[in-house]
Amino acid sequence: MSPHKLTFVTGNRMKLQEVRAILGNADIDLVSKELDVPEIQGTTEEVAREKCRRAAELLQGPCITEDTALCFEALNGLPGPYIKFFIKELGLDGLNTLLQGFPTNNAWALCTFAYSDGPGTEPIIFEGRVNGRIVPPRGAEKFGWNPIFEVEGTGKTFAEMTEEEKNSCSHRYRAVNMLTAFLRKHKP
Repeated sequence: MSPHKLTFVTGNRMKLQEVRAILGNADIDLVSKELDVPEIQGTTEEVAREKCRRAAELLQGPCITEDTALCFEALNGLPGPYIKFFIKELGLDGLNTLLQGFPTNNAWALCTFAYSDGPGTEPIIFEGRVNGRIVPPRGAEKFGWNPIFEVEGTGKTFAEMTEEEKNSCSHRYRAVNMLTAFLRKHKP
């Protein structure tokens, strides 16, 4: 049986590397393609669904897209899908400062994959969530907000974990597992 060939619409090589590592031996031939797909404003699910719909039209075939959100309990889920803009403007220390004066630093990491069979099909959503809290930066600052998100029950930020540790408990891991289970039953 030949592997699923699937296009992952991303220009982020770190995300691609993580997804490939999580997929491991899954029967999926994952290729990446960077597309300029405008992101609408809305919930994480709305953003992911529309991005995938547009990507499938541009590719004229099946694809997956991924959106990651960092949600602060004190801010009712913000910055959410807009985290990359908050990091760019405030930096990691600024994100911590943003929570000063609030009674909680609890947060959750949310990864939303969207899958489309191709143009004209409604994307299917797969969400993975991990609870934790926002802390001063710890660990290597190689990948987004990993140094400020301490995973609940571990005492470690994603940045302090080995690749294997992170890839066995992350929000992305949980979403990819749901996506993989779906793909095993559904041949694109």
